[in-house]
Amino acid sequence: MPVQETDCIGWLLQGDVAIQYQAHRDLLEAERPDLRARIAQEGWGKQLLDRRNPDGSWGLDFYHPKWTSSHYTLLSLKGLATAPDQPLIRESIGSILADYKAMDGGVGCSRGDRKSDVCVNGMVLNYACYFGAPAGDLRSIVDFLLSEHMEDGGFNCQSNRSGAHHSSLHSTLSVLEGIHEYAGNGYLYRLDELQEAARQSHDFILLHRFYKSDRTGDIIDKRFLRFPYPPRWYFNILRALDHFQDVGAPYDGRMQDALDVVAGKRGKTGLWRREAAIPGKEFFVMEPPRGPGRWTTLIALRVLKAYGKAA
Repeated sequence: MPVQETDCIGWLLQGDVAIQYQAHRDLLEAERPDLRARIAQEGWGKQLLDRRNPDGSWGLDFYHPKWTSSHYTLLSLKGLATAPDQPLIRESIGSILADYKAMDGGVGCSRGDRKSDVCVNGMVLNYACYFGAPAGDLRSIVDFLLSEHMEDGGFNCQSNRSGAHHSSLHSTLSVLEGIHEYAGNGYLYRLDELQEAARQSHDFILLHRFYKSDRTGDIIDKRFLRFPYPPRWYFNILRALDHFQDVGAPYDGRMQDALDVVAGKRGKTGLWRREAAIPGKEFFVMEPPRGPGRWTTLIALRVLKAYGKAA
């Protein structure tokens, strides 16, 4: 019997309120502000917000420990689609932008850093724009990122450290997500230059068919074909395809190999399994490590819906 997409969506609608909201928005094309407002009040969103320290940080520092830091917690809150008008979140981001600027204008991983990280600043731009940070606080980040745009079209977090000469899919995708939020939330400073950098970065990913060497056609890294959630800073083809559908990129034949991998991972029940999480201490586990995964299923369905491959 063919898998019924409605059955899969029904299963998603039994999940956390963040999953429910995004399933309504992205799969049923129904905006549900009532559900979105609840993300900060219950479930995973509330659990993350409840871990906020009295000084407005999470974990021990902006970037420490890794997954329980302020940085990755804010990225997760954005990924949940938490309503952006959250005063406490805006306060936390404001403190980061005031206290962690490095000498190069980007946000450093520690106070007083001389150099900042391209990948981290792409992610900072992503959630800072989503939660409505003041435009003036973002200008030096924009300047820094544009100064690190590489000749091959993408970005690499080692470009200002070890002198990398070839872009990284990891860094390129993180910066693309940041540029998308910047443009989508009405920021204007150097917007034309950012959009041109994004166009070139999309071409860079397409050149590699999302996971293959542009010279040999070999798989660059088998981890690109795994879909842990949250993905943190790691590139994978599902995260990349989700970005392409989010920006409304039209179908391109160079997407097809990656789309086939995503479709091929669908189980007989119509669901995608939850793959092993990226190692590291977490505040809590959103989904158990075995069995079907609501995050992977949600994201895969909206990707395949966008590119005409949903069952």
